[in-house]
Amino acid sequence: MSRFCQIPQLDFWTEHVNNLGEESMSVSPVWRCGQRRLDLGGARVVGILNVTPDSFSDGGLYETVALAVDRGLAMRDQGASVIDVGGESTRPGADPVSTEVELARVIPVIRALREAAPDLALSVDTSKAEVAWAAWKAGVDVINDVTGLTGDPGMVEVVAETGAGVVIMHMKGTPSTMQEAPHYQDVFGDVRRFFQEQLERTRLAGVDDEQVVFDPGIGFGKNLEHNLALLRRLGELAVEGRPLMLGVSRKSLFKRLLGAGAAERETMTLVCSALAYAAGVRLHRVHDVRANLMALRLAEALQPLGNSIAPEQIDERP
Repeated sequence: MSRFCQIPQLDFWTEHVNNLGEESMSVSPVWRCGQRRLDLGGARVVGILNVTPDSFSDGGLYETVALAVDRGLAMRDQGASVIDVGGESTRPGADPVSTEVELARVIPVIRALREAAPDLALSVDTSKAEVAWAAWKAGVDVINDVTGLTGDPGMVEVVAETGAGVVIMHMKGTPSTMQEAPHYQDVFGDVRRFFQEQLERTRLAGVDDEQVVFDPGIGFGKNLEHNLALLRRLGELAVEGRPLMLGVSRKSLFKRLLGAGAAERETMTLVCSALAYAAGVRLHRVHDVRANLMALRLAEALQPLGNSIAPEQIDERP
């Protein structure tokens, strides 16, 4: 059977080092998430697990702890390196929820996932320091903050004290207002400048650079042209060698650009994931783990000679 017909297991990157050679391997980025260290020399998939009633794509599907845990474990088995649990919708126009509501949604799921999968990296998608701290104590390794550490003044201290990995995302405005005529003079420059400023802020707070990855926040306070401007220049967007995480899964930009329907947006996500990998993005936050991982493995195999995971000779026998 062809190797491309098989999805690699979770320990793929401990057995294969992307064939990059010693020089490239020595500078492969590492993401330090508490006691875990994720090698980002190759693509990693972050599985989206929304335990909300109103998220734009999967709201209401995983509202019970049992359903959410089953979904998280299924994404792990499909090859997700991280499961990102969110208890507050950040779709355009969404209203915020209270700390109490968000805690009640995410903490039981995180605890149950940690018990069921001790070796699985877990993330909490929150902009509240109290939720982030409680999630850390419940077993998460990563704090994914859509406000990029600007929403809650206590968030950067939580990251520093825990040593958690942190995703610093760029968002203009808030989810309830962000798509009301967003405006930039230079969206690429503004986002990159924001990343640099936040990296300096985390350093001052005692956060190690290896804890930090950045997310350009596609669709968060950006119109179609802003999104495209960022996607075209992903390879130039990261600051000081810190990796990017991209979240374009099933987003409305595909509808606005191509008229893609709901089912077609998944295909557009796969294409975008593969193109983003070629531009250097190593973390991909998606709903459909298996399909995106296959697209990313194909993108890896098609890298120039010496950077490909493809075997020297592919067995084409049935």
